[in-house]
Amino acid sequence: MRILFVAAEAAPLAKVGGMGDVVGALPKVLKKMGHDVRIFMPYYGFMPDKIDIPKSPIWYGTAMMQNFAVYETVFPNSDVPLYLFGHPSFWPRRIYYGDDEDWRFTLFANGAAEFAWNYWKPHIIHCHDWHTGMIPVWMQEDTDIKTIFTIHNLAYQGPWRWRLEQITWCPWYMQGHNTMSAAVQSADWVNTVSPTYADQIKTPAYGEQMEGLLSYVSGKLNGILNGIDTNSYDPATDKHLTKNYTADTIDDRRFNKIALQEELGLEVNGSVFLFGLVSRLVEQKGIDLIIQVLDRFMAYTDAQFVVLGLGDPYYENQMWQIATRYRGRMSAYILQSDALARRIYAGTDAFLMPSRFEPCGISQMLAMRYGCVPIVRRTGGLVDTVSHHEPMDHEGTGFCFDRYEPLDLYTSMVRTWESFRYKKEWRELQQRGMRMDFSWDKSAQEYDRLYRSLVGSLPPSPTPEPKPTNLIKK
Repeated sequence: MRILFVAAEAAPLAKVGGMGDVVGALPKVLKKMGHDVRIFMPYYGFMPDKIDIPKSPIWYGTAMMQNFAVYETVFPNSDVPLYLFGHPSFWPRRIYYGDDEDWRFTLFANGAAEFAWNYWKPHIIHCHDWHTGMIPVWMQEDTDIKTIFTIHNLAYQGPWRWRLEQITWCPWYMQGHNTMSAAVQSADWVNTVSPTYADQIKTPAYGEQMEGLLSYVSGKLNGILNGIDTNSYDPATDKHLTKNYTADTIDDRRFNKIALQEELGLEVNGSVFLFGLVSRLVEQKGIDLIIQVLDRFMAYTDAQFVVLGLGDPYYENQMWQIATRYRGRMSAYILQSDALARRIYAGTDAFLMPSRFEPCGISQMLAMRYGCVPIVRRTGGLVDTVSHHEPMDHEGTGFCFDRYEPLDLYTSMVRTWESFRYKKEWRELQQRGMRMDFSWDKSAQEYDRLYRSLVGSLPPSPTPEPKPTNLIKK
């Protein structure tokens, strides 16, 4: 089956949120299952720093009165073909933000549609978030191509209908007040990145004003839990760690804790409770709750805390200020660093993730993979991946709370800190988390069934040669 993934992110080339992890991992697993999977994404200005890209494009196209070029290469650490959409609007060294964000991603989606119609025709186009939301609308012109639209974060819905009509083609049959709602109504199937989030977005609390529409299309809506790249994120082989370890050799993990304390300027003490946060510093991630309780928690315990991330300037400033009050016990790194994130997963004892809402969440799974115990709120994908620690029954993989209230978070943090004293039970808790199977294999099987339900079982056949059109530079 020919499947084209179209997305704004794909880790490790371009990653801001969970979408990057999905697009960077799922196609490789589907490829091994026998599908002809390819990825189409923007050619960002920083791409040449990360991957070799041919100087000559394979195809030229026109969309929204703009000329663009498509470059072909291979996705890192795989044999998955990668197509890069080249246009000056993506030359800046950024992924999102800017006054032209609505326009340039609508152009990107239009370019992907032209590419699928005129160069390499897939059976399915797998679209991700509002950046690709117009593709299901346009693909109604071609009944041979089915579309799946994955909602990674319903809070970001793209430009309004009036804006779309100003910049691109909106067919007479298009329905919806913005890009996201148009995609939901036009796609052959809609899915979210966890079963619980698929249910929650049909309620006013999580529906972002689209709960009525999502309930209406519930017959073609489901949730498939994300996985993680267990080959890349493996504490037994991760080259960014001071000491590699497994669930059976978890005692070696303490070397990473001491190395992390030294690296971040914390007091070196292997027996002290160290917890961490790797996150976008935005309201969705529960940063407002953390700020309300962190001072009190640090004042009344001997714990250490490290935070890594970028986001709202107010939250960044608050983390800096709290860190200055607890020198040697708290470190705030306001930046993005995959290498440091891995060392935090491997060196901290507990991981903080009290999200207001969470479509799936990757960080809590990565934390457990590295033996770091998550503290989470029961919402979205956190419900589907973390179970509450029950020491008497030797069950559970983390600490959970329900209400989005500072007191509930504070109580969970204190309970985790106290549980850390019981070394035998804590070690078992870490090992249960490390032995959880969060690989993409199970999720890929569900996607395979979904693809086949849309197009049926196709007999093996040679991939058609791309059409050699538009090869004259414009």
